Amino acid sequence: MRIKVNGWSLLLLLCLLCSFFPLIWMFSTAFKQADQIFNEFLNPIPHPFTLQNVFYVMNSVPMLRYMTNSPLIACIVTAFQLFTGILAAYAFTRFEFAGRQFLFYVVVASMLIPFEVTMIPNYLLVGKLGWLNSYAGVIAPQLASGMGVFLLRQTFRSIPLSLFESAKVGGAGDWHILWKITFPVVRPSILALGILIFINVWNEYFWPPLVINDKNMFTIPLALQLFISGEGGTSWGPMMAVAMLASAAAFDCFSHRKPADH
Repeated sequence: MRIKVNGWSLLLLLCLLCSFFPLIWMFSTAFKQADQIFNEFLNPIPHPFTLQNVFYVMNSVPMLRYMTNSPLIACIVTAFQLFTGILAAYAFTRFEFAGRQFLFYVVVASMLIPFEVTMIPNYLLVGKLGWLNSYAGVIAPQLASGMGVFLLRQTFRSIPLSLFESAKVGGAGDWHILWKITFPVVRPSILALGILIFINVWNEYFWPPLVINDKNMFTIPLALQLFISGEGGTSWGPMMAVAMLASAAAFDCFSHRKPADH
């Protein structure tokens, strides 16, 4: 079979290689010695191959604890944001109540408020509740999201009204309609939103350092910071080893997920 290659195909291939270069460089640097990292910047094959960066990371910081903290926090926040978003979106779509449109505008307006505006009030509240240096302090302010409510509400509006009316005629209640009828229809949108939320929470860097001082409670982005701008400068090898271990943990987490039923 002859494969036809044109200019656009070569351009796309070049763009693909460029997009993968940071990932390749990360894995390569994690197994290089310190004097090789910039002297052999474009060489993707470490020579000699070394595990000293990985051993250094595992011995200097509780990396396994960090690889537990990040998935745990990200999964809990994602589950709660999806749950609250689904309930709120269904209420805004199916229920008639006073001030519905105004409340929805308030939810949309909350998306426009910068994090810096709510950062200090959230910190003071978390401190009053005694949740500093705890999972609750990191998780609680992120349990709901205006973006999730907005996106799911728009998705719910695309469902034909006749589907809900047929279910009502059949004697189904709102709870049954939501989880047995509506949820399966919008499952792809919920999955896409869940991935976006998970990635945002996983990469969150500004909020956790405010409420966490105990290094055992650090997430992976905070662990990366431990190797940046230290006394001897940025430790590129150990930092890339942390990133590599975090990537491997995330891949392992998703690869062991049970496939959704079709």
